[in-house]
Amino acid sequence: MRTRGWLLVLLSILALGAVMAPLADAKKHKRHKSAREPKPLVIGHRGAGGFVPEHTLQSYRLAIKLGADYVEPDLVMTKDHVLIARHEPILGDSDPSTTGDSTNVGDHPEFASRETTRTLDGVATKGFWAQDFTLAEIKTLGARQTRPNRPTQFDGKFKVATFQELINLVKRESKKRGRRIGIYPETKHPTFHETQGLPLEGAIVKTLKKNGLNSKNSPVFLQSFEQGSLKKLNAMTKVRLIQLMDANDTDASGNPTYAPPYDRPYDWTVSGRTGPNDTFGWFATDAGLDEVKTYADGIGPWKVYIVPTAGGGGGAIFSPTDLVQRAHAHGLLVHTWTFRDDAFPTGYPGGPVDEYLNFYKLGIDGVFSDFPDTAFGAREIFRGL
Repeated sequence: MRTRGWLLVLLSILALGAVMAPLADAKKHKRHKSAREPKPLVIGHRGAGGFVPEHTLQSYRLAIKLGADYVEPDLVMTKDHVLIARHEPILGDSDPSTTGDSTNVGDHPEFASRETTRTLDGVATKGFWAQDFTLAEIKTLGARQTRPNRPTQFDGKFKVATFQELINLVKRESKKRGRRIGIYPETKHPTFHETQGLPLEGAIVKTLKKNGLNSKNSPVFLQSFEQGSLKKLNAMTKVRLIQLMDANDTDASGNPTYAPPYDRPYDWTVSGRTGPNDTFGWFATDAGLDEVKTYADGIGPWKVYIVPTAGGGGGAIFSPTDLVQRAHAHGLLVHTWTFRDDAFPTGYPGGPVDEYLNFYKLGIDGVFSDFPDTAFGAREIFRGL
């Protein structure tokens, strides 16, 4: 009996070790087994910016109605520490000839004195900064279409959305439509926000926790171009993280080229990680993918990393790379951006649907789209209707 007892204890210890070993490995290498979701995911880029002003509740609601599985808010912070959805911390400027202003702040004479110049990721930039406005003041502004040749009849009519307002909307829409709808926030210029005393990561995680969205199976992805921001988030939250990959342009063969501020994560620039190979392209190497795997669950590359495209991504297309396959071999997801019905590569004779189908065939896990209805329709075609 005594011998058998010790044998049972020994077997129990060995069994416990077998269980704990993979758990420890999972903790070291963050790999999440998420809830069942459509593949590839359709991600409403800033909502449905192809139709209405981006980063507004109307844009997010329309994206969901058009089939988006997730909606994406870029997050910046106001003077009173409220997270709002804007593509940049700049709300606009006073120059009427400037295109791309996301609000009509330049039309508000009461705010004229607040226009100022700050250095954003190494570039002196003049404009009206969200950090100089309270949320109440920002709510007096109207959102605007940021890209040319898109409908402008809604300019000035919709308000800037807060992160919490978006979460509330997504929860309502999920219940109403009986399907899982997620959020895909980006920490926008996190190093800049940190230097301004407005760190983003803690505020985002606090909001997720308050809304019951902080588990590994929550319908949430957090993304950033800055590696340091993702590493901070990896220590703060269990939700899935995505390392974004940018570039400045493409060469004649369609491959990415690099120039500041689109050459590398800006936190690398600040820290001195500026060697010739220290570009966003590093993340596309096997060593780079290994590095990403230590703190994130996937990569979010510009489309040209997957299908090289000349003309800044808008011209002729070339044979695809093996990035998707190699990332999958490393256990990483691949979500790519940005698909636009009004700005697709000329190399697709069938238009934007052909582009989606090409990426779907390559095994992509998700696409960011300004026109989520087209992404959704192409997915139905890909699945054979």
